[in-house]
Amino acid sequence: MRADVFDAEKRSAVMRAVKSSDTAPERAVRAAVRTAGFARRYRLQGAHLPGKPDLVFTSLRKVVFVHGCFWHGHDCKRGTRQPKDNAAYWRGKIERNRARDLTSLRALKRDGWSALVVWECETRDEAALTRRLAAFLKR
Repeated sequence: MRADVFDAEKRSAVMRAVKSSDTAPERAVRAAVRTAGFARRYRLQGAHLPGKPDLVFTSLRKVVFVHGCFWHGHDCKRGTRQPKDNAAYWRGKIERNRARDLTSLRALKRDGWSALVVWECETRDEAALTRRLAAFLKR
């Protein structure tokens, strides 16, 4: 295991800078939702629902999660990348994230909600993202 290139104070600052909301993928999803014609029908950060979905369409009983590929263990190139430093910690963290995501999706389904997971890598193709969101929201 390599030593960290930053001292503890700098590492703390770097980790604080990692955003949990209003990220670029979330903004891309919101732009696609507007393009699909659902601009005023959602709320952000549904803290009252399992998993705290990124977009909540209450009247439709639908939610959208925007997952970072690395943080949630997607099977794309970025999601399958394994950190070299502190590998056991990161593998455990990502597995806990995946387990929590699955539990949240099951709880939402049990409560009558439909959920869509949009992965960070899927936000790069705006047209495909808009079509996918429109299909989900119009069902």
